[in-house]
Amino acid sequence: MTLWVNLLGLLLILLIVWWFWLSRPRAQIAGDVPVTVLVADGVYTPSRIEVRAGQPLVLRFLRKDPSPCAEKVIFEKLKLSADLPVGKPYELRLTPPVPGEYIFTCEMRMYRGSLVAK
Repeated sequence: MTLWVNLLGLLLILLIVWWFWLSRPRAQIAGDVPVTVLVADGVYTPSRIEVRAGQPLVLRFLRKDPSPCAEKVIFEKLKLSADLPVGKPYELRLTPPVPGEYIFTCEMRMYRGSLVAK
């Protein structure tokens, strides 16, 4: 019995490590049409967006979460930020200048996403 409890505990620990630190969300490829980013339940969906470096793109943020944490999106490396209204789409136009990963967050850095320029 003790062996099964230990194995179950180890399995749960491995699942937690994979979920929080090892898993990567699927990336959405940005093209000519705006990418809609849903802001709800503490996450950006999609949370990973791939684009070509130097290619302009439009991110359409749709905020469903009324919490104060979700009211702003910040792209620190690009020196961009925007206030997001609740229930209305907000379009942010940007161009990642060079290849790299551009993290976007809320003011408290609880919501996290990444724009990957290749």
